[in-house]
Amino acid sequence: MEEAAKSKHKGLFVGVDKHKWWKEAVVYQIYPASFLDTNDDGWGDVPGITKKLDYLKNLGVDVIWTSPIYKSPQADMGYDIADYKDIDPSYGTLADVDNLIKEIKKRDMKLVMDLVVNHTSEQHAWFLDSRSSKTSSKRDWYIWKPAKYDSDGNRQPPNNWALILGDANSAWTWDEKTQEYYLSLFTPEQPDLNWENAAVRAAVHDVLRFWLDRGCSGFRMDVINLISKVQDYPDAPVVVKNNKYQPGYKYYANGPRLHEYLKAINSEVLSKYDSMTVGEMPFVRDEDEIIKVVGAESGELNMIFAFDIVDIDNVPGDFKFTLHPWDARDLKKIVSRLQRLMLERDGWNSIFVENHDQPRSVSRYTDDSDQWREYGAKLLCLMQTTLAGTLYVYQGEEIGMRNVPPSWAPEEYKDIESINFWKKNSETYPGDKEKLDHARKVLQRKARDNARTPVQWDSTAHSGFTSHTCTPWMRVNSDYETVNAAAQLATPNPTPGTLSVHAFWKRGLENRKTHKDVFVYGDFEAIDEEHDKVVCWKRCSEQEVFVTVLNFSGQEIPWDGLEGSGVQVEKWVAGNYDERELEKRNTQGKLVLRPWEALLGVCA
Repeated sequence: MEEAAKSKHKGLFVGVDKHKWWKEAVVYQIYPASFLDTNDDGWGDVPGITKKLDYLKNLGVDVIWTSPIYKSPQADMGYDIADYKDIDPSYGTLADVDNLIKEIKKRDMKLVMDLVVNHTSEQHAWFLDSRSSKTSSKRDWYIWKPAKYDSDGNRQPPNNWALILGDANSAWTWDEKTQEYYLSLFTPEQPDLNWENAAVRAAVHDVLRFWLDRGCSGFRMDVINLISKVQDYPDAPVVVKNNKYQPGYKYYANGPRLHEYLKAINSEVLSKYDSMTVGEMPFVRDEDEIIKVVGAESGELNMIFAFDIVDIDNVPGDFKFTLHPWDARDLKKIVSRLQRLMLERDGWNSIFVENHDQPRSVSRYTDDSDQWREYGAKLLCLMQTTLAGTLYVYQGEEIGMRNVPPSWAPEEYKDIESINFWKKNSETYPGDKEKLDHARKVLQRKARDNARTPVQWDSTAHSGFTSHTCTPWMRVNSDYETVNAAAQLATPNPTPGTLSVHAFWKRGLENRKTHKDVFVYGDFEAIDEEHDKVVCWKRCSEQEVFVTVLNFSGQEIPWDGLEGSGVQVEKWVAGNYDERELEKRNTQGKLVLRPWEALLGVCA
């Protein structure tokens, strides 16, 4: 490739030597319990994933990432692992996984496993040994501390850290037998491993080798930046009023030995395989810390999930179950900062707006009403497919699945975080209709359950997720008769000039690969950064320039943001309204953007 100085367009460009398969890949996340049930027990399974591989290949997927399928008591839907080298019977067997890997490779695709090594299940053999006595050989495989006592002699946890999953209780769990607390940041059933212990690190490395040797191509690493804690375990600052326990991430996120641990994982294991890694790293905004992990020469991870966009509607510093107003300016600042950071400091982004821990994006960022749902889903598709980084699509996102209806009672929610949140509010505000109505509204907007309803495959009973004679583990969203994959596959052009959400995604992924030098590797420039409704950016390679325009509002917006930007649109090539009208749209001067309109233009 010629040097950027010789190119037609100004900007930063990635040389051939920096092209990697994992940068260009489209990753599809599967939440297996809710994907497809093939044995009529109401629970999704590994053979269900295998059955849908052709569907995923046809969509344009290169890599499948499956949430944990290891042996687990399911206190936190498999993120509480009891055996890293075996499959939970609810999902199938190791033989089923071997067959899945074989079938994936037949289709020139890859499998990424979910690695959860900040904590285990309380039923893992390591923890059972650790809690058996203070003299156990595995006692210091976990984090044990003696109690503190207040002035009245009442037993208290070692510090004021709060649980992460929703109820604001202590992150420390009392063990009656050995009369000490163990750290359990997520739930009492998920004790944190002590990474200060070299034997723990060696055991984790062994788990990675087990799966890589079996044919896995990499790992999504669950809350990987929490594995190093500040060792004196100080109290967290009080940022949530009226709560005894406080968010302690200042002391357990990106701790003092994190980079040492990640470099060792890479040098001792990952560097010996052609693998892909993505780290889940919540609570991190410091750019230097991010580049230490994902910089091209860091020797740590390929990329991380930056949570800025999915935290955009959280009250800063507060717990997740809050509602905070935002507009297009906030979104542009986040996107522009992360895009420029990776370009200028030789790092790599992940692109996502949905996963198993987040509500549905069409409900969160746009309008999921029957009138606007499809427009919003396509707008979010166009946004993501035109940004630099590895793209992650969550199951059901490609058909525009939305949050559960507000009519669902709190009892319908299955997730431990949701259950804890509702229990806490019910106990704190008994009989207070206003407070409980607000809590119920927040639950419907933010609960992880929204992403965990069964995939809507067709309009038959239980949306084709399981047999009509079987009850699924979680209720199917009420809109499945009209929002489902079969309908969109059967009618990719529902009206003249339009595409179904699925067809729009499929074309967007094809377009991204066809123009990968622009959309995967090209330069990025934000346009009209101060507009509070419209998001716009320019992407360019040595040979091509495209512009993306997104109206993040339900209003008709007259917009002249391209004037004076130096961008000369030659023609509009994609949009989420009737595309027969694109040739009539202004390419210069003022545009009148319809509600939730998205446009992609090629520039002169």
